[in-house]
Amino acid sequence: MRVIALDVGDKRIGVAVSDPGGVIAQPLEVYHRVGFGPDCRYVQALCKRYDAALVVLGLPLNMDASRGFQAQKVQAFGDVLAQAGLKVCYQDERLSTRAAQQVLISGDVRREDRKRYVDQLAAAVILEQWLAKESRQKEAL
Repeated sequence: MRVIALDVGDKRIGVAVSDPGGVIAQPLEVYHRVGFGPDCRYVQALCKRYDAALVVLGLPLNMDASRGFQAQKVQAFGDVLAQAGLKVCYQDERLSTRAAQQVLISGDVRREDRKRYVDQLAAAVILEQWLAKESRQKEAL
C-alpha cells in the first residue's frame, strides 16, 4: 500500500509518496495552494494516481508538544480531506523542515534552489518518520 505525506503550509504543500510496499519515502513535488476545495481535489487526484490508501499530514506541534494556530489549520485541512472520503492521520513534524534544509545544505544545493525543494523533502522526512513508527508497531505485535 502506498502512502502520501503532506507538509502543509499556508502557501505550499510539500508532497512525498511511499513505494508500493510502504517502506521507502521519496519526495514528489510542491503544490502551490489555492483554497481548501481545489487543494482537496488535488490530494484526491494524487491518491488516485498513486493508488494511495492513506494521507499522512505533518502536524506542526510547538516544541512543548502543544498545538498552536498552525496545527489547528493543518487539522482543519485534514478534516476537509476526511470529509472527502480520504483516510487521514497525523505525524509530529517538529524539526522536519530543519532536517530537510540540512540534507540540502550537505548536498551542496545552492541557497536559491533550496526553497524549491525543501517542502517536498520535509514531506519525505515526515513520511519516513511515520513509516518507521508503523514498522516498529508491527514488529511489537
